[in-house]
Amino acid sequence: MTARILDGKAISAAIRQEIAADVAEYTQQHRVTPCLAAVLVGEDPASEVYVRNKQRACEKAGIQSQLHRLPVDASESDLLTRVGQLNQDSQVHGILVQLPLPKQIDETQVLDAVHPWKDVDAFHPENVGLVVQGRPRFLPCTPHGVLQILHRSEIAVAGKQVVIVGRSEIVGKPLGNMLVQRGSELGPQAVNATVTICHSRTADLAQITRQADILVAAIGQAKFITADMIKPGAVLIDVGINRTDDGLVGDIDFEGVLDVAGAITPVPGGVGPLTVTMLLRNTLTAAKIQLA
Repeated sequence: MTARILDGKAISAAIRQEIAADVAEYTQQHRVTPCLAAVLVGEDPASEVYVRNKQRACEKAGIQSQLHRLPVDASESDLLTRVGQLNQDSQVHGILVQLPLPKQIDETQVLDAVHPWKDVDAFHPENVGLVVQGRPRFLPCTPHGVLQILHRSEIAVAGKQVVIVGRSEIVGKPLGNMLVQRGSELGPQAVNATVTICHSRTADLAQITRQADILVAAIGQAKFITADMIKPGAVLIDVGINRTDDGLVGDIDFEGVLDVAGAITPVPGGVGPLTVTMLLRNTLTAAKIQLA
C-alpha cells in the first residue's frame, strides 16, 4: 500500500478560481473592491516572503492589497496607532498583522486591537468565541484549509477519531473546536469528529496517535511523526513547515510513512497553499459584512 497524496496546490487553485469569480461578481454588483491591508514590522526574510505571496494572491483574485511597513524598532504604540488608522479606513476591509512581531511588542495587545469585522486571521477573542460556539464570522485560515482538503478529497470526518498533535492558538485549538461542531458550511460529514488534542506533556503520545483515523501534525518539529506512531491506513495531515539542511520538511516523516498511511499531505504543497486561499475568502467575507 502506498499512501494517496492529497494535492493541496490543486485544491487551492480550484478554490482560488471560485473566489476570483465571487470577487468579480461582488465588485460588479456593489462597485466596491475588497481590500486587504498587511502590516509588516521589520525585515524578517520569511515574513517578507509570506507577505509577498499574499499580495500576489490578492492581485490574481481581484482583491486590492496594501502593505504598511514599520521599522524593526517601532514601538507597540506606533503599531497600535497604525492598526487604529486601518480600523477607521472604510476602504480597508481586512487587516493582517504579520507575525512574529519584534520582542518589544505584545502580540496579544496588537491582535486584540484589530476590529473584529476586519480580523481576517480570526485571532480576535470575539471571533475565536464565535468559532467555539459554532457560529463563525470568519474561520481561521489554516484550520479551514485542513477542512477543505479533507472535504474536497472526499474524506469524511464525521464519526472518525481525529488526533491533533499541537495545541497552538493558530492551528491546534481552533481546528479541534471546528471538527467537533455539529454542522458546517461544508455539511455534517466535514465535522462531527471525536477529537483528541495532544501536546508536549501528553503521556505515551504514540499510543494515542495510533488510534487516529485522521492524524494532524502541527507541533513544529521536523519528521516528528514516524511510521510506528500511526494506524495503518490513517489519513495524515501535515501542517508543519520546518527549514532544514535538506530543505522544507513537515512534522511527519513523509518517506517513512508512505507504506503505512492511507493518505497524506506533502510539505511543501499540502496545507500551506490553502492558508493564503482562506485568507482571500475571509477578506471577501469581511467586505460583505462591512457593506451590510
